[in-house]
Amino acid sequence: MSFFISEAVAQTATAQPAGQQSGMSMIIMMVGMFVFMYFLIIRPQRKRQKEQEALMASLNKGDEVVLTCGMLGRIVRVEGDYLVLNTGDNIELKFQRQAVHAVLPKGTIKAI
Repeated sequence: MSFFISEAVAQTATAQPAGQQSGMSMIIMMVGMFVFMYFLIIRPQRKRQKEQEALMASLNKGDEVVLTCGMLGRIVRVEGDYLVLNTGDNIELKFQRQAVHAVLPKGTIKAI
């Protein structure tokens, strides 16, 4: 019986240094995962968010825009967080600024 106990103690003595190395490699892997997530997910999302905020701040009367729902229109008035769009034949609709997806070049609506 004592033969098995000394064997078990010997196995645990060699396993401890390997556990310490494993802990260090786990920390390095976690840091690597964070760096990976930052460059592939967080950084591009922040860049898109800044571009969208700049777009919303630069909206003016007369700009031709496309909304996230796909509707095209020309801005008639800017009222705080809302835009009034002329979508054709004197139809004016009110939308939030956040609904704007992109600003189109002048004359795009007439060309369509």
